[in-house]
Amino acid sequence: MGESLTGLVAAAYTPMFEDGSLNLAMVPKIVDRLVSIGVSGIYVCGSTGEGPSLTGEERKILAETFVGAVNGRLPIIVQVGHNSVREAKDLAAHAQSAGADMISANAPSYFKPADAGSLLRSMAEVAQGAPRLPFYYYHIPAYTGVSIDMVEFLEKGEQEIPALAGIKFSSPAISEFQACLDCCGGKFDVLWGCDDMLLSALAVGAKAAVGSTYNVVAPLYLRIIESFEEGCLEEARRCQQLSVQFVRMLNRHAPLHTSLKEVMKLMGLDCGGVRLPQQPLPEGASEKIRADLEESAMMEWMALR
Repeated sequence: MGESLTGLVAAAYTPMFEDGSLNLAMVPKIVDRLVSIGVSGIYVCGSTGEGPSLTGEERKILAETFVGAVNGRLPIIVQVGHNSVREAKDLAAHAQSAGADMISANAPSYFKPADAGSLLRSMAEVAQGAPRLPFYYYHIPAYTGVSIDMVEFLEKGEQEIPALAGIKFSSPAISEFQACLDCCGGKFDVLWGCDDMLLSALAVGAKAAVGSTYNVVAPLYLRIIESFEEGCLEEARRCQQLSVQFVRMLNRHAPLHTSLKEVMKLMGLDCGGVRLPQQPLPEGASEKIRADLEESAMMEWMALR
């Protein structure tokens, strides 16, 4: 089903105007920025991109716009998960026709799959919508409430989902992540999804990671990867600690995605705010975020190349 992903895959933000409508003109600027800072792929309509808060039509337009803006420079993964499995299948079919390179889907979260079998049947139907594209299950139990064992999912999925390429593993359960890497002879891509724990994932064998902070400080994470591969663990730990401090700082002012959209605005990429039920940036938080950034070591990692 194609080559394995490596390096950093940026979970792209969805740019919006103040009224919450899509600001599609900003997409090429976001893409050019991501290409310039060294990411190796773009993940569209995930949690970072507020996919669950967008309409089906908006998700299709956004997928088309990102594919067009990338123009083959990077692989595009479109997240198609939906509480309606049939709607997810339709979004998958559209992603394939729009020129996406891969698809991904989270589990339905209202009527939750009760076991690995029901999850597999649901994801198999979604994947059937785009049979030519590699399929990555999006494991994010903190949001979906679905905590089914991912090793069992891969072992059974090998037979039930022909297009199964792997998992986007957005859970801090590092031992389960390691077991997934080793599952079925290591044939699956398991993409790490917790930015502030990247070094932990590299230590157990991660080759690729998907994250939101890669939008603004990808060079910092590339340094972590480079230092780890060169055996410079002290430098890798130092850089990872900067990531931990950065995420903690952002969460002090507002939920992570709200704060990160503000950081992108400060960098000249105004992606607007977030949609309900997420909350807007509190009054005065923008100035506090700017002040914290200027006092931190992060500014050097955010410089435009």
